Amino acid sequence: MFHNAVRILYFLVLVLFNIGKVLLKSDSEHWDMVFNEREESQLGWFEKDFLQTFRLLNLIPDWQKSTILLPGVGTSKLVEELIRHGCRLILNDISPEAISKVNSRLLEKKANITWLCQDISQPLPESSPPVDIWIDRAVLHFFTDQNDIKGYFANLKSYLKPGGYAIFAEFSLTGREKCAHLKLHRYSVDEISDRLGESFKLISSFDFTFTNPRGEPRPYIYALYKRN
Repeated sequence: MFHNAVRILYFLVLVLFNIGKVLLKSDSEHWDMVFNEREESQLGWFEKDFLQTFRLLNLIPDWQKSTILLPGVGTSKLVEELIRHGCRLILNDISPEAISKVNSRLLEKKANITWLCQDISQPLPESSPPVDIWIDRAVLHFFTDQNDIKGYFANLKSYLKPGGYAIFAEFSLTGREKCAHLKLHRYSVDEISDRLGESFKLISSFDFTFTNPRGEPRPYIYALYKRN
């Protein structure tokens, strides 16, 4: 009986290990599961308002006339706020489920939107238009592989116009090590600056502790850069 119990325990460990491996893979299936299982207001990054994003946007002259790319839009209602201000949008997400939810929600408001559905660490289609502003809230920190991180920044540098702006909101070095069952690469402003390189100037940055829907604090860094 003891040996049977050991075998059962070993089997359970293998099952849990394999489940863990699946959950730790950031791909479209994983994110479809996340957006299928929870309402937007239950997601760990859900915001009732977008004050911190607009705090940085308002430092950009005439941002309302801009083409803005959201590299991981999820189901965020930041989309409606940007449309309300007259922006042209390029909306991307790795999850077809997230893109479908946003698309169906917007109804008649889709005239100035380009839709993409891909891993933002992989090369964007050559037909993708250049952008004035790149807004990343909690996307970059999900990439832990160095090649994926390099691919992300290569896309940013390829499609952000000279004189354009990039906004980042990522888990800080004091933030949680995981989110949505995935390991994170947490950031300092210095690291983002190094990865962007000398052609980008830091305009503003600040620390912000976001409180998620479960009432848990999540330390973020926010940063705004201008491309030379």
